[in-house]
Amino acid sequence: MMQGAALDHLVIAARTLDEGVAWCEATLGVVPTAGGRHALMGTHNRVFAIATDAFPRAYFELIAIDPDAAPPGRARWFDLDDGTLQATLARGPQLVAWVARVAELDTALQALAALGIDAGRRLQASRMTPQGELRWHIAVRDDGARLMGGALPTPIEWGDAHPADALPAVGVTLASITLRAPEASALQGALRSLGLDRAGATSAPARAETAIASASGPAISVALDTPRGRVQLASPQ
Repeated sequence: MMQGAALDHLVIAARTLDEGVAWCEATLGVVPTAGGRHALMGTHNRVFAIATDAFPRAYFELIAIDPDAAPPGRARWFDLDDGTLQATLARGPQLVAWVARVAELDTALQALAALGIDAGRRLQASRMTPQGELRWHIAVRDDGARLMGGALPTPIEWGDAHPADALPAVGVTLASITLRAPEASALQGALRSLGLDRAGATSAPARAETAIASASGPAISVALDTPRGRVQLASPQ
């Protein structure tokens, strides 16, 4: 089993970034200002910290296709080109995925491949920030599809800097995450192969904050403590 893996960030997709920011203010009571553009995928984002002791360095990402970017020449990450998801986003931003940081992306891909899971290829990505360029490697399938409908995280390996280190607290924290899959044992085995203790970090506090279920329902459900109180988000079914 790998070591040192943890929940890195939640991914909320929007039809446009302006719609995502407006939704964030109305739903969570905060206006995200940090973020940037991903030339690799033709997307852009806004981010803010949601870290707790159970989910250290965790953050929240609003992402949308960048209308000013050149087409990437490939399927974008997180199913953003999928027609069904695009139709769903017309009703408002949606929680679509979560990302887990790992120490060695190649090892993570090998571990998932051993279970018959195609997590995609290792890609190098970056975006500019006021503090400089962020660089990372991430696994993306050629079809851009999420793993297990989003219940299994996209693995990421960060470079020298992590975005959460420069993100101020905005009063939103991640309280819990619940994952659902038709076969909970397969999901649990895949998480374990990545070195994850359920959905959270490998540290003991995360055990009380995460759950895996086999019952029908959204692939991902999260609870956030916000300036507007406890807010529940769930991925579209």
